[in-house]
Amino acid sequence: MIPENVQPLVLAGRITPLGENGRASAIDKRPVGGPWGIGVHGLSNDAQANRTHHGGQEKALHHYAFDHYPAWRQEIGPHPLLQAPGAFGENLSTLGWTEETICIGDIVRFGASLLQVSQGRQPCLTLNLRFNLTDMALRVQQSGRAGWYYRVLEPGVAKEGDVLALIERPRPDWTLSRLNQVLYHDVKNHDALTEMTDILELTQNWRDLARRRLSSGKTESWTRRLYGRNRPGH
Repeated sequence: MIPENVQPLVLAGRITPLGENGRASAIDKRPVGGPWGIGVHGLSNDAQANRTHHGGQEKALHHYAFDHYPAWRQEIGPHPLLQAPGAFGENLSTLGWTEETICIGDIVRFGASLLQVSQGRQPCLTLNLRFNLTDMALRVQQSGRAGWYYRVLEPGVAKEGDVLALIERPRPDWTLSRLNQVLYHDVKNHDALTEMTDILELTQNWRDLARRRLSSGKTESWTRRLYGRNRPGH
């Protein structure tokens, strides 16, 4: 399915303390008016506290579907973060584009900038701290409602009223929902993992992950990413 053009809400954040221990994070994104300068590291007025895991050229912009918010309210209740976009640290919030309709490698025009879907979002401990729920990252991973990242192929400026427009789809068989299924559920699908290693539009880290699974026959541990050093109760 080719998604229709959508007009996004654009959000940015600054680094602030998060959680009881005051961990530095910029996950708290708030709507910002245009025009928006978009460079290879993302929005010119946005920040990331740790560019190794959040941000960087392969994760310059995070897109999250506002379509998922009703499901989250049903699952975890009327959490105050779920009343408006920005709960998941997204830079772009839309209705109509989801993991079911967006594919790895999709090339998207936004104003004068050109973006490409580079990978899905790998949920981490930061979401637990953000929602004050010890298993929020795991919930996001299991649900497949994780969002995705763009790399910036052509920097440029977008202005109020500009839409996100899909202009090229090199990997129509690789929706983000399929990628999530292989990564977190059908984890020993040898054929799919082999295909993943050849998706040049996918980030190198994720292609290397597929290669490691194929060579070792094992799935990597998710505990530290989802819970920190120690899983609750351990």
